[in-house]
Amino acid sequence: MPRIVETIVTTIDASGVSHIAPLGLIADGNGWIVAPFQPSRTLDNLRTVPFAVASHTDDVRVFAGCITGRRDWPLIAADRVRGVRLAEALTHWELEVKSVTEDEQRPRFHCRIVHQATHAPFEGFNRAQAAVIECAVLVTRLKMLPPEKVEAELKYLDIAIAKTAGEREQVAWSWLMERIDAWRRDQAKPGN
Repeated sequence: MPRIVETIVTTIDASGVSHIAPLGLIADGNGWIVAPFQPSRTLDNLRTVPFAVASHTDDVRVFAGCITGRRDWPLIAADRVRGVRLAEALTHWELEVKSVTEDEQRPRFHCRIVHQATHAPFEGFNRAQAAVIECAVLVTRLKMLPPEKVEAELKYLDIAIAKTAGEREQVAWSWLMERIDAWRRDQAKPGN
C-alpha cells in the first residue's frame, strides 16, 4: 500500500474561484497523486487549472467543517502556482499536474511539488485529532459501508474523543456527529 497523507487541498476554477476539500494524497515516487472522485469540483478544477495546493494543518475543524458544509476558512494566495492555501496552514505544498491517469471513479492527477513552505511548528497530534480525521473519512463513506461497521468504528473513535479532545476536537466531532445522526435517522426510515 502506498503512503497516503490526509490534507486540505485547494483548487481554483478558470475564473479564480477557489474550492477547498479534505483529500488523501497518494505518494507517487518523488511526487503525489490527487485522486478526486467523479463528480467533484476538485476534479473539474484540476482539469481546468492544473494546479493544487495541499495545506497541512493540525486544526481538525477544517477537515470536519469541509465534510459538513463549513468551507469558509481563511485562504491566502499561493507563492508560485495559480491557487490559494489555508492562511493558518502549518506547511503547504504547491503542486503542478504533470499527467493524468483516467478512471471512471477516481482519475489520478500525478503531480510534482513546485514549492513547499513551513509557516509554524507541528507539535504533534493527540488521539482525538486522529479520531476526528478518521471519522471525517467515515462520514464520506456512510453510503458505502454497512451500518454495523459505521457504529463499530464510531464506538472505538469515541474513546479517543472522550479521553483526549480539546475544544477544537470537540467542535469538529460535534459537526461530524450531526451528519451521522442525520444518516442514522435516514437509516431508521421504513424501506432503508
